Amino acid sequence: MDDDIFSYRLQVEKAVAYLGEKIAESPEIVIAIGTGLGSLADLVESSLVVPYEEIPCFPQATVTSHAGNLVFGKLAGRSVVVLQGRCHYYEGYSTRELTLPLRVMALLGADSLVVANAAGGLNPDFSAGSLMFIRDHINFIPDNPLRGGNIDEWGPRFPDLSDAYDKELLGLACLAAERLGLAHVSAGVYGAIPGPSLETPAETRYLRQCGIDAVGMSTVPEVIVARHASMRVLGVSVIANVNDPDSLRPIILEDVIARTELVAGQLTKLIIEVIPEF
Repeated sequence: MDDDIFSYRLQVEKAVAYLGEKIAESPEIVIAIGTGLGSLADLVESSLVVPYEEIPCFPQATVTSHAGNLVFGKLAGRSVVVLQGRCHYYEGYSTRELTLPLRVMALLGADSLVVANAAGGLNPDFSAGSLMFIRDHINFIPDNPLRGGNIDEWGPRFPDLSDAYDKELLGLACLAAERLGLAHVSAGVYGAIPGPSLETPAETRYLRQCGIDAVGMSTVPEVIVARHASMRVLGVSVIANVNDPDSLRPIILEDVIARTELVAGQLTKLIIEVIPEF
């Protein structure tokens, strides 16, 4: 085992030991939420809130719209942990570093991941304020959280991603959206770019040609680690805006957050509706 992966293993194990002494019950489901979606954590019952900054070796979220807490407790009768805010490659972290929280949750016993993000729509049929279930992804982040030495106890050297997003969970989520009467819901391909700069018109056109329906700066590294750890994954993007490469308007982060917060209630209802069926 090389020195880097040995050091990383020690960091993960320190965080696992610290949290293991604090929580009364291991989480079944990890819910990772991003820009404008932090209010879901307020609904967790019997919650234990642990700031990232208190956890040994945990990366710190630097984006102002990400609170940076772990929230353990019950949601819709299931034992969950909400990652209230995430770290990103553009903040200067390697993808191995930014996925450390998910690796810790897997070792604490979680077997499913619900990952949500705010994304820019590229599919011209989409509309701002809609939801997109992620059925596949394309990764443009120039790093992989599994690069370097592999710890065989954590997962295989070459994990299969042919079914990265669980089809059964996707089906359950679609049925849940139908029961809730959510009209603007679709499924598509998510593209992850490194950021923090947003796409040029030419880049937007290229991403569309690649078959990407929505683009963001997160999620894919977490999904890779989740599948390496044999976790089932349900992914959903809040489409904050729709990008037309022939008439691209300036994208303001505050506007993205505001639009995402308007849809956060729908996403919250959807998650609460579907997780009892996992």
